[in-house]
Amino acid sequence: MNQKKGGAPKKKSFKPSKSTTKPSLNAKKSAPKLVDKKFKPKSDTKRDATISLRRKPDAKEKYQVLSKEAPKTVSQPRKKFAVGGAPLPKFGDDIRLNKYISNAGVCSRREADVLIQTGVVSVNGKVVTELGYKIKPTDKVTYDGETIKHNKKQYVLVNKPEDFDAKPADNVTKKSKSVYQIIKKACPEYLYPVGKLNINECGLILYTNDTDLERKLTHPGFKVSQLFHIVLNKDMEMEHLLKMKNGMFVEDKMFSVADISHVAKAPKNEIGVKVYSNKTSLVKTMLKKLGYEIVKFDRVEFAGLDKWDLARGNFRHLTKKEVISLQMAK
Repeated sequence: MNQKKGGAPKKKSFKPSKSTTKPSLNAKKSAPKLVDKKFKPKSDTKRDATISLRRKPDAKEKYQVLSKEAPKTVSQPRKKFAVGGAPLPKFGDDIRLNKYISNAGVCSRREADVLIQTGVVSVNGKVVTELGYKIKPTDKVTYDGETIKHNKKQYVLVNKPEDFDAKPADNVTKKSKSVYQIIKKACPEYLYPVGKLNINECGLILYTNDTDLERKLTHPGFKVSQLFHIVLNKDMEMEHLLKMKNGMFVEDKMFSVADISHVAKAPKNEIGVKVYSNKTSLVKTMLKKLGYEIVKFDRVEFAGLDKWDLARGNFRHLTKKEVISLQMAK
C-alpha cells in the first residue's frame, strides 16, 4: 500500500495506529512542496472554523464595552468653522478677551494684551486688566470708549505703484501718497498690510483684517513663496547667478534663492528671483554684495497669488478658493 503511494517501503514490525493516519499539524508545516496547496485537511478546517467562531463573541463584547465607555461627543455633529479657521462661537462659549479683540481686527493678540494691561479695555462697563480674562459672546467690550464689533473678514490684493507708502494708515504722513487711498473704497473695515514693500518698490501686497492669517504669513518660520522682477544698473553675470543659487553668507548665515535667471526676451540686467522666505532684504543684500544696484524692485507673485490680471494701482478681493488656499498653506 505504501509502494502505491510512491513512498519508501517500511518495516513489517511497524504498525501505524489510528492516530497516525491523519497528518499532524507539525507534519503539515514541515511538509514538502509536493503537498497540494489547495488541499486542506478536514481537521484543520474544523479547527479554523472553531477559532473564528470563538473570536466573534470576544470582538462583540469588546465593541459593546467600548461603545458604552465612548464619550457622547463622538456622536455629535462636527463644529462649524468660520472663514478664518476658528470655530464659530456658540451661545454660552467663553473666549479670551485678547482673542476677541484680535478677531475684531483691532490689533494682534500681543498688542491686545498691552491694551488690556493699560486699562483702556472694559467689559460690560468694568475695566479689565487681567490677562487671560474670558468673556461671553453676549458681553459688551469697549476700547477707549468705543464698542468693539466683529467685522467681516476682508482680503484685498493690491498692485502697489512706486512712490506709494504701504504702511498702516496711522504711520503714513500726510504729504506722502498711501496705498489706503487706493483701497478706501474696497471695504469699510480697517485693513493691515501683510509683509512689507518700501515706498520706492512696487508689486503685490495683501491687506486684511484677519490677524491670524497675517501673523501666519509674516512668521519667520513660514516659508512664503515670492517672485520678484528686478532691474539692475548693469548686466547680471552668469557666475553671480550661480552664486546666489548655490548660496552666499549674508548676515552671518548661509542664504540661497530658490531660483534665479535672466528674464526671457529682455536685457541681461533684468532678472527673476524666487525665494521661500519673508526676509526679502537678504536678496537686496546679496545683490549689493555682488556689486549691483537695484533700479526697480517689483513683486509679481506672493504666496501663490499673481498680478497678471491686476493692473498697477488697482486692487481686487480674493476669491474663497484663494483664501482657503492661504489658510491651508504650510
